[in-house]
Amino acid sequence: MTRIVLLSSVACVMSLGLAAHAEELPKRKAGLWESTVTGSTLPAPQVIKQCIDDKTDSLAQSAAMGGGNCKQTRLEKTSAGYEIDAACQMGQMSSTAKSVISGDFSSKITAKISSSVVMAQGQPPVTSTTTVEAKYVGPCAADQKPGDIIMPDGKVVRTPGTTK
Repeated sequence: MTRIVLLSSVACVMSLGLAAHAEELPKRKAGLWESTVTGSTLPAPQVIKQCIDDKTDSLAQSAAMGGGNCKQTRLEKTSAGYEIDAACQMGQMSSTAKSVISGDFSSKITAKISSSVVMAQGQPPVTSTTTVEAKYVGPCAADQKPGDIIMPDGKVVRTPGTTK
């Protein structure tokens, strides 16, 4: 359950760059980004790294959309950053999230997400708050390819749509 809520929260954060509105989030600086995810449903912070370039930043955001099962209902630029509302439907599971994002997108990004996930119709929602603090840590290592996601256990996952 915790992993599903975490993945839903991270998916909503990553999907925020796919604006269907006039506003769009800036692209992250190309290179290696380290994201620390903390939240009300996580026993401990999770640290995930991702090697990105412009193409894989867009692909990562697209993949997080769950094959078109998520949509933004609002994206607004504010004096402090951006506010986003999103909704996703994945089989019987549905989720909504409100995110507040700040940062310069070149060296750091902070996203605070409040989400509600319903695992199946008729079940009570699981609500959570999640904070993602992402920082640019430098160029990707020589053995890393754009799209590589380094999980907390060291396993490397390739962003869908990238090639080796």
